Amino acid sequence: MLVDHFPLLGLRLRTPRLELRLPSPEELGALADLAAAGVHDSDVMPFVVPWTDQPPAKVALSVVQHHWRQLGSWAPYDGWLLTLAVFDAGVVVGQQSIGARDLAITREVHTGSWLGRRYQGQGIGTEMRAAALHLAFAGLDADEAISAAFDHNVASQAVSRKLGYQPDGVQRRAITGRLSIEHRLRLTRAMWQQHRTVPVSMEGLVPCLPLLGLDAP
Repeated sequence: MLVDHFPLLGLRLRTPRLELRLPSPEELGALADLAAAGVHDSDVMPFVVPWTDQPPAKVALSVVQHHWRQLGSWAPYDGWLLTLAVFDAGVVVGQQSIGARDLAITREVHTGSWLGRRYQGQGIGTEMRAAALHLAFAGLDADEAISAAFDHNVASQAVSRKLGYQPDGVQRRAITGRLSIEHRLRLTRAMWQQHRTVPVSMEGLVPCLPLLGLDAP
């Protein structure tokens, strides 16, 4: 079976409401359609790479190509990015990513995410980030997790505060020809333990560890 050769296909993260996993081809299509329908207001850009600043068909194509590109170039030590589809009652609602470079040495991960417009403001963003953090700290033995959000992305900043992140500096960026101030945020293991309120279960992690740059037990 394909999962025997690429065990990340069998990885599952579950919260009381959500399931996070790699999507099937049909589910990837649904994820692309969701992105094409809109992720944010047109007058702001929450991403360092402005992939949503193009026609809907190209936004959808970029989701598909990015997903395949990350899996096709997977390298446990050179830097990996796992982009998991997020499902609520079996319906795809967004994407949660977690990545690292030389994880066995740095013990640091970074996360990113997006939600379809119609699923925002319902607490899903907090729950899916909590799932990724559980994978990082409980599953991968990370010491710290980093994230970032621009000034105008108050929803992302609110999720970070709720989960225990602390300010980690700012960076001035030119995004679509305009100045944007990016706020970096860092979560330590101790702060994660203090703020964890979402139950998370994991399935299929152990066979994935070598692909994530870690030794299997």
